[in-house]
Amino acid sequence: MRQGFPIAFKGMVVGLLGGSFDPAHGGHVQLTREAMKRMRLDAVWWLVTPANPLKARQPAPMAQRLAQARAVMQHPQVKVTALETVLGTRATADTIDALRKLYPRVHFVWLMGADNLVQFHRWGRWRDILRSVPVGVLARPGSGVAARLSVAARAFRVDRVAQGEGIGSRRPPAWCFVNMPLNDASSTAIRAQARRDAERGKGQA
Repeated sequence: MRQGFPIAFKGMVVGLLGGSFDPAHGGHVQLTREAMKRMRLDAVWWLVTPANPLKARQPAPMAQRLAQARAVMQHPQVKVTALETVLGTRATADTIDALRKLYPRVHFVWLMGADNLVQFHRWGRWRDILRSVPVGVLARPGSGVAARLSVAARAFRVDRVAQGEGIGSRRPPAWCFVNMPLNDASSTAIRAQARRDAERGKGQA
């Protein structure tokens, strides 16, 4: 495998968790660990995105986000990557297509929090994502009901499976909703607190 790409072997089930991770926090870590346990994943790759097309505000520099994510997520089966930068892709559907070509014998599962399922229909080629890999949705604070009633959940309601275990061996479209202990941490709240602390520091200078 070329430099910059994680090693994966035939038959492995690998979860893909994409996002700006600006910054990475305990909620990301908890979601990752729960997904590995509930879905029997062999590994999880964090895909730290260069930019988020659905957000007007662009994230902190990639190197800063990668370093912070690696400090937060320390697990031998989890790899923090800049694969979209290496691949030259921006849309999730394109990234998944590229990874499936590079790793034809690996079973990928797209992971997301329930808050992302709520607006998943706004993603480019979102139907193609659901038709190309199984999807594991994990509960997030305040998003459970909205996620279950979302456009994507209703459009693919017959493809929902009851259990997360074994989702990687399912033929897509297939998706599951996994309840788990909730963590209120969010990147938005962390950035807001950092701004407040900075302003407070200026006022005391």
